[in-house]
Amino acid sequence: MSAPSDSLSNQISHIDRFLTTSRFANLPPTFFTHLRPTPLTNPYLVAVSQSQAQALTIPPSQYDQRDVVEFFTGNRLPNETAPLASVYSGHQFGVWAGQLGDGRAILLGDTLTKDQQHLEVQLKGAGPTPYSRSGDGRAVLRSSIREFLCSEAMHALGIPSSRALCITGSDQYVFREEPETTAVVTRLAPSFIRFGSFEHWYYNRRHDELRVLADFVIDHYYPECREHPNPYRSFLTTVTHKTAELMALWQSVGFMHGVMNTDNMSILGLTLDYGPFGFMEAFDEGHICNHTDQQGRYSYKMQPSIGNWNMHALGQALLPLIGSVEDTQAALSVYAGSFTDKWSTLMRAKLGFTTRQETDKQLSDDFFTLLQENHADFTLSFRKLSALDNAISAKDADLLDLFIDREGLKAWLERYRTRLQLESSDEVQRQTSMLATNPKYILRNYLAQNAIEKAKNKDFSEITKLLSLLERPFDEQPENEVYAALPPDWAKGLEVSCSS
Repeated sequence: MSAPSDSLSNQISHIDRFLTTSRFANLPPTFFTHLRPTPLTNPYLVAVSQSQAQALTIPPSQYDQRDVVEFFTGNRLPNETAPLASVYSGHQFGVWAGQLGDGRAILLGDTLTKDQQHLEVQLKGAGPTPYSRSGDGRAVLRSSIREFLCSEAMHALGIPSSRALCITGSDQYVFREEPETTAVVTRLAPSFIRFGSFEHWYYNRRHDELRVLADFVIDHYYPECREHPNPYRSFLTTVTHKTAELMALWQSVGFMHGVMNTDNMSILGLTLDYGPFGFMEAFDEGHICNHTDQQGRYSYKMQPSIGNWNMHALGQALLPLIGSVEDTQAALSVYAGSFTDKWSTLMRAKLGFTTRQETDKQLSDDFFTLLQENHADFTLSFRKLSALDNAISAKDADLLDLFIDREGLKAWLERYRTRLQLESSDEVQRQTSMLATNPKYILRNYLAQNAIEKAKNKDFSEITKLLSLLERPFDEQPENEVYAALPPDWAKGLEVSCSS
């Protein structure tokens, strides 16, 4: 038998070096089940995030190689790899759902970035686990493309998120609303532990395991909490602050998660588990991006309060460790202030203010009222506002054209420009700052759908195109102007649900 070629040898060695032992696997065996992914037939590469790949040890140029594709599909793993699926529980749509767990995600292990950051490597769609609840454990190509693109888009927007490294696909079918081809998304995060991971042990009255999990998270991700007289109260306080700020960030770009169950809430304050998400287009604060959410629990306007509700669910789970209701409530009480402070900071940046004025909140609120009354496009409205001059000019027309009530907007703009004069706003600096704050490009549903339709025919070029576009959301990119336009009429009929 001939020796392997140099390129193949290098490829195999890169795979062998990619994974390290999962730190999560050092927890007691009750926290997970060891199992290997279920192979998919004849997998192929769909897309890879070049920026994320460059931070890791497998060169981006190797992701289309057979062994690498097999590796990231879960078909062929190094013998020493010990994959696992974790158990957790949670509240779904406000109702206690009991035991859940990684029903279609399998943690391969950890990887180290080139700057020595630990990241967990998880395959979503890798087959059934003991927590699949009669599901097939698969992800379809449609939802995999959406998660891949949105993970990277959110990162580029500066919003904490899990990352997506690559998608591999297969012609193997599963049935959702209709037969669809399967795919696997390789996703990365410092940890995939969620609120429901703590709820699981609390509601099973297993406080020893609850403490073990809390100590694990504090030791690895929040070591500063150990300095506090009550580390568990400090831990809850920190997570409350992070979650509140994440909600403000979502609201500031019009992002709607769609399914903010406690099992989808990251203990690290990351955007996690992309399913029926959406970005606001024609502004409606009551917009529901998840067709399954008939009651509107997870609408845009509800997200901040649901974030707070979820924090109280986590606080309930941590109560046995914190020790008193008063200390738990004190930790949770930082939510409102953290959200308000972050939202105010974000709004000042979006409006181009460098100082604080008492009128700022009212001015911001009134702009949102205009957005609501006119159903103006959220992203384009802030982007066009960013380009306005300090005095009335021809540029005003671009913004006015987005609003039916042009006179109402003109009156607001007069107040806005008066506010700019209060801080002697430098026009060029303000415009530059606002354009670096208000994105031009977001992952509109119809753009994702266009990429999905092409991908059904094995044309993955639009995924690559969108990824490149969304990695630079604040840049003008005049060659891609069409991707920033108002959505076409047919896009109004697009719906996404929990199966997405």
